[in-house]
Amino acid sequence: MKIYNTLSRQKEEFVPQVPGKVSIYACGPTVYNYIHIGNARPICVFDVLRRYLAYRGYEVTYVQNFTDVDDKIIRKANEENVDAHEISERFIREYVVDAHGLNVRDADIHPKVTENMDIILDIIQVLIGNGSAYVSNGDVYFRTSRFADYGKLSHMPLEDLQAGARIDVNDQKEDPMDFALWKAAKPGEPAWDSPWGKGRPGWHIECSAMSRHYVGRTLDIHCGGQDLIFPHHENEIAQSESATGSPLANYWMHNGYINVDNRKMSKSLGNFFTVREVAQQFGYEPIRYLMLQAHYRSPINYSVEIIEQCKASLERLYTFRGNLRFALEKAGDKPQDSALSQRLATGCARFEEVMDDDLNTADAITVLFELVRDVNPGIVSGAYSRVDLQAVQALFDTLCGVLGILYADKEEQIPQEVLDLVEQRKQARKEKNFARADALRDQIAELGYTVEETRQGTRIVKK
Repeated sequence: MKIYNTLSRQKEEFVPQVPGKVSIYACGPTVYNYIHIGNARPICVFDVLRRYLAYRGYEVTYVQNFTDVDDKIIRKANEENVDAHEISERFIREYVVDAHGLNVRDADIHPKVTENMDIILDIIQVLIGNGSAYVSNGDVYFRTSRFADYGKLSHMPLEDLQAGARIDVNDQKEDPMDFALWKAAKPGEPAWDSPWGKGRPGWHIECSAMSRHYVGRTLDIHCGGQDLIFPHHENEIAQSESATGSPLANYWMHNGYINVDNRKMSKSLGNFFTVREVAQQFGYEPIRYLMLQAHYRSPINYSVEIIEQCKASLERLYTFRGNLRFALEKAGDKPQDSALSQRLATGCARFEEVMDDDLNTADAITVLFELVRDVNPGIVSGAYSRVDLQAVQALFDTLCGVLGILYADKEEQIPQEVLDLVEQRKQARKEKNFARADALRDQIAELGYTVEETRQGTRIVKK
């Protein structure tokens, strides 16, 4: 498998540190509100990365943190006149609802900042001890000048980084480029004891501390949104590598941005949508499909028209699955189709080929639809044996499982009232009473079902 490594700006052969095992750290949400559709992209994309590596036989350790203390959380708590912990716990629960709705699997470890203060304090003390950080009036800052490779991930000229840093000029810093590892307590804010006085950690240090503690000095893959490259991931590298002397991660993966109606998503523009809002209108699964129908590094656009197209694409796949299940119910013992076996093997190999090329989910979905178009006529006509159909089903379900789609299964028990009407319609057709058969068909339609006459027999489909 080849992965585009942000660090080297090229595709590299993926070779894990330990054969057969992969460690992944994904930056998780700051839990002060419902996640928006931009947040949905990394959690869906890197869920597929995890699934695909497992499909390829790797034992994957997947860590995703929750930032549960932050300025935004404190501000929200003050607005509601509640404790900051209440806000963070509430929106962790809401995150889980949305993540599960998107069919995102729970991480193996979901560390929280507030539950890992000891390891955060420990790495800060290491950085102070080796001169990479300094204390200033209860704050602790990282000395960017002490890390010679600062900027190696973002590939930005040092003068550009300095220009950006000067926006946050602070008299307590030795240099405008320095960033906070520990913030001295302010009145009314949550705070923890430290050797430098009460306070709370800066944003960047939490991931350095928790990735080192839960995974080790060097990760196989560190991933997140493109917006995290600078300063968050750049600062993580500086902290971690100054503390351990080892690379923080061997591969860095970043997903592209999401626009809304071809404009940057922004509350001020009125085009800001949470996952919950979109899901209430369209369901969760079209959102997940949207995140995968383009290559993860490409920007994507959200609009009502596009989400409707995603919904329609999923409907076609569900229709195919319905055809396949119906054919299996009616299948008899026929000779196996050796040509079909070869087509399935070719389709599977092609799927793996495009996924091995930097997790190309867009082309993987194309392969899935090519498979559907290739085998559906034979399924509908009843050309395949039960063994053939089982092979198609096994491959189709496996590939959908890697992508994490077709999980909102629509198969359900058909009401007895509908079954009775279908039997009456069969009898009316047998008696050539077509007027009654048509009336019964209309009654069935009023109950939300259609009746299809196929070569394999009568099929009842929910509309």
